[in-house]
Amino acid sequence: MPRRERPATPKVIVTRRLPPSVEARMGELFETRFNVEDRPMNRAELAAAMADCDVLVPTVTDQIDADLLAQAPDRLQLLASFGNGVDHIDLKAARKRRIIVTNTPGVLTEDTADMTMALILSVPRRLAEGEKLIRSGAWSGWSPSAMLGHRIGDKRLGIVGMGRIGQAVARRARAFGLSIAYHNRHRLPEAVEAETGAVYHADLDDLLRESDILSVHCPLNADSKGLIDAAKLALLKPSAYVINTSRAEIADEGALIDALETGRIAGAGLDVYAHEPAVDPRLLALSNVTLLPHMGSATFEGREATGARVIANIRTWVDGHRPPDQVLEGWI
Repeated sequence: MPRRERPATPKVIVTRRLPPSVEARMGELFETRFNVEDRPMNRAELAAAMADCDVLVPTVTDQIDADLLAQAPDRLQLLASFGNGVDHIDLKAARKRRIIVTNTPGVLTEDTADMTMALILSVPRRLAEGEKLIRSGAWSGWSPSAMLGHRIGDKRLGIVGMGRIGQAVARRARAFGLSIAYHNRHRLPEAVEAETGAVYHADLDDLLRESDILSVHCPLNADSKGLIDAAKLALLKPSAYVINTSRAEIADEGALIDALETGRIAGAGLDVYAHEPAVDPRLLALSNVTLLPHMGSATFEGREATGARVIANIRTWVDGHRPPDQVLEGWI
């Protein structure tokens, strides 16, 4: 099929507010419309936006499925997503419509790894419980038997998904005296295993049985959705903790809550939820869970770097070249 002409100054619609410096630069380079209310667009608004631009800049909260893509006119040629994950976009449908999809890999690795390490420290040592106790006014002072948690040194951290973020977490955790094991679709090169001190487990079940702390870092796709289900959780030690800063759907949230309520596992640290922004009331009632508002990548530096990558992808596309972060191959 012939290549569609790319406008010299494309019309770009951004679905959420971005850092001021990013919006200012986008306004200089493109004909850009911003979401000044920073309110998530509904389906009708997304469809209208896709019908009125050359480039849409969605975020991970914008679900762009096959039905929406089927409505998009030929004018829409690029989905320059603001963020690393692309599970919110139907990639097959986009490819069918010859719409290029880009993301921003790598820029949020260190921020997400920092937050993951914070949860790995927080949950076993009951930091969130301690902070709430202070604020409640019920703290009666130090006691040798009060607020006891578990040290993380000499424990085993099991990492599911050893990509950029998983490796960054492993490097941090090793410095805290944790031993590292991992499960991945493919074994890492020996040099990476040596750097991170990570031991490969081809069998996920074996990793679960041996882990004191389980941290999820695989992308959400058809293979990983529901990967950590009730049967997998049952393999964990009763003293184990689950950390998830990836995507909630990788773990069966209902099964995880059951395991927490019954004491089948010791606790969890969560930054993602199945029905965001709604959080299951049962999670809110649990004292052995640290809950964060999907803030793993929320740094000024990370957001600005993400915006810079979005701009670079759009500019490269406008110049007639393959965007550096194009998700699927062969669409130039």
